[in-house]
Amino acid sequence: MLRPEQTMCTWYLETKDAKPVQTVAIPLSYSERDPIPGGCNLEFDLDIDPNIYLDYNFFETTIKFAPANLGYARGAEPPPCDVSTGQESRWRLRYDVYQYFLPEGDLTEASLLQHLQRMAQVSQVKASAVKELFIMSSFRTRPSILRLPMFLCTHTLAALSPWTVTVPLRVSTKVFSTVFAVLGIFICFFGHRFWKTELFFVGFIFLGFFFYILISRLTSLKYDVRLVLTAVAGSIGGILLVASWWRFGTLMLCMLCVGLVLGFLVSSGTFFTPLGNLNVFRDDGVFWVTFSCITLLVPVIFMGCLRILNILACGAVGSYSVVLAIDSYIFSSLSYMTLNVLRRALNTDFRAAFIGVPFQTKDFLVLAVWGMLAVSGITLQIRRERGQAPFPPHPYKLWKQERERRVTNILDPSHHIPPLRERLYGRLTQIRELFQKEQPAGERTPLLL
Repeated sequence: MLRPEQTMCTWYLETKDAKPVQTVAIPLSYSERDPIPGGCNLEFDLDIDPNIYLDYNFFETTIKFAPANLGYARGAEPPPCDVSTGQESRWRLRYDVYQYFLPEGDLTEASLLQHLQRMAQVSQVKASAVKELFIMSSFRTRPSILRLPMFLCTHTLAALSPWTVTVPLRVSTKVFSTVFAVLGIFICFFGHRFWKTELFFVGFIFLGFFFYILISRLTSLKYDVRLVLTAVAGSIGGILLVASWWRFGTLMLCMLCVGLVLGFLVSSGTFFTPLGNLNVFRDDGVFWVTFSCITLLVPVIFMGCLRILNILACGAVGSYSVVLAIDSYIFSSLSYMTLNVLRRALNTDFRAAFIGVPFQTKDFLVLAVWGMLAVSGITLQIRRERGQAPFPPHPYKLWKQERERRVTNILDPSHHIPPLRERLYGRLTQIRELFQKEQPAGERTPLLL
């Protein structure tokens, strides 16, 4: 703090690197009416700590800072921090949190210093950054934001502290998402025609999603192991859904699963908008009830036109798998539309995180690709399926009818085919004869007919 009549203040900067480094110094003047950042510090080491601290994990980035105090004149006693909670104390202060994204991939010092200067003063912050949330003094001073694989930098009117946060692109994720995207492209354009393949795709998503949440919350397995187990469980879910359709022909059950998958995508997109940052949805009960209602609303709306529902699900969900595949190679903000829901299901503290992602040029390109694939797939399937039966007939009934026809129709060549057991026994006999030596037959006499 400056003493009365003090006209000069000396700062010393030190670096442990022997090489020359670039620095930027931005002096700002405070009057006695300006709040003092970190003036009511009770947690960190400094008496007055204006720094912002970042703490991050897989799910979120937590911003921690000491509360500010009211300003006061030089030589005067600082106002008490926790004596009263009225409007004349530091409890009247409000903290506005602004977020500014640096250019992705540009980690040069010159670029960093250039962009930091845009966040030096309040007027520049309001002009360059986006206001994400505000915190009252009665709230905790540890807001959370969504963790993104990029360069994060904290900035206050008194201190700068950068950290580099990166998420490695795993080979297992690339393989999984690529195979999933290839199947998704096929479903996008041909899903309704190849009904069983689409049911496998939907069953894979349905069981795989819940299984990944289950093993992640109950076990401490490595990511690659969980991904493999999820692929196995998803395959089992796809096989079970196909088997239930083949044996029982339960069209409503299958379409309910299809509608729920499409509803999940619609609900995730709804909460990906600024609506998801409303304070009412910080409560897990309100969030999951609202999320489930939106998810269930989609199959209910289209219950009278199941073919349209199925084609819409094929186009939207199948094309979105391409977005997830793109994210495994390059960062894409659209992938967080569903990943945020998964993270909230895995971590209860994620409910307090503020969800804000940058939309860059490549994100608009990915959005255009997603929209083009979805519209093309839906249009193609609607035109191709015009005049066709809404859904294929029950496979088990067709199989029984075909079997009865072969049994009773003696003109059918398949009627004279031996049973499967006799055919297998004949094959084994032929294989056994290959390993037997030929016995001498003695004198051979031709038989004339």
